[in-house]
Amino acid sequence: MKEILELLEVNAKLTEQEIAIMLGMDVEEVKQKIKEMERDKVILSYLTLINWEKVGEEKVSAFIEVRTTPQRDVGFDSVAERIYRFPEVRSVRLMSGTYDLAVFIEGRTMREVSHFVATKLATIDGVVSTATHFVLKTYKQDGVVIEDDEEDRRLVISP
Repeated sequence: MKEILELLEVNAKLTEQEIAIMLGMDVEEVKQKIKEMERDKVILSYLTLINWEKVGEEKVSAFIEVRTTPQRDVGFDSVAERIYRFPEVRSVRLMSGTYDLAVFIEGRTMREVSHFVATKLATIDGVVSTATHFVLKTYKQDGVVIEDDEEDRRLVISP
């Protein structure tokens, strides 16, 4: 099971047949295991990482530090749930350190992102403060180098 997950994490386009060959398994066994993992919510989604700049689509991403007041019996969970339900929110994570939640959002413009923070995020009960950091450039995301235009800089060794 773990081996199937590791392969799909790197390339979700692999077919059951390709996975079976790579792992020396029966195709039907691979299909069954994948269906079980989808049913049990081990596999949550199949995503495609897109470089939107290459197709002329501009998006603004921001990382927002959120300090909250934990609530009785639910801690940070209810505030996090209210935040992750917004469509602008790409990711929410509970953190250790000086802030409680790391919120990653995406919008069309800086103004749109700022408006979201000021009118939707900061006004949630339990949110004490926010600090917004706009993403200027992404070099690597989810283990994938976004733009690797560098030429090979290794020295040529000749006999």
